[in-house]
Amino acid sequence: MKPSLLIADFSGMYEAEGFLQELREREVPFRLVRLGDIEGTCCYCDPEAEAEISRRLEPRPEELVRWIDSGDYHYVTKILAAREQEPFTLVLVDNHPDDQAPAFGGVLSCGSWVKELREACPMLAEVWPLGPDHRIRNSAGTIDRELEEGIDDLLEALDGKRVYLSIDKDVLRREESRTDWSQGTYSLDTLKGWLDRLLRLNLAAVDICGGLSPAKGAAPEDLRVNRNTDVELQDWILTCLER
Repeated sequence: MKPSLLIADFSGMYEAEGFLQELREREVPFRLVRLGDIEGTCCYCDPEAEAEISRRLEPRPEELVRWIDSGDYHYVTKILAAREQEPFTLVLVDNHPDDQAPAFGGVLSCGSWVKELREACPMLAEVWPLGPDHRIRNSAGTIDRELEEGIDDLLEALDGKRVYLSIDKDVLRREESRTDWSQGTYSLDTLKGWLDRLLRLNLAAVDICGGLSPAKGAAPEDLRVNRNTDVELQDWILTCLER
């Protein structure tokens, strides 16, 4: 099955960047779902908003690649991954662990969604963060290895497992990604090297967030940098999935 894209549009960021126009010109199939009219979604997502987002983002089997707007909406991963009907491991490429207790009880957030996914989804077996502090840890905290040049440790642990891969571009250095969250120091080439191997696994889906909208202060240069990275990343993901 040829993979296609689901694009969740909360902020208008992808249109402002020119990313959607690039996809159209390249004839990359995608389904754009506009969500900006739903109240109570930026960083925090109340139960009514979560239910409406879930309704609109009903996934299709071919939509293996999901773009879910800026890091303010990374909680959408919880909404999508919680639908999985087979056991899976979450691999989180992010500059933050996103596993904090919610600041407001019962309200999903971009900083608590991993914790809430663990609690809500019986199909989730493990969580492997890849990025914070340049380390790999499992959900039990029993493995803590310094990352050097490769990810052989992680690949060995994931062998034979079904993987949901979630990427926040705040893991990248500012030369290649502009966000309004604290950022990591990884290059896009390093991330592509990881994806070249991670996307060979038994993949449930991959989603990508991170960026900056005009409403959050994105300047033309920020939009240009993010568009170029989004296009290169999207091309690379499809190349890896189609080989």
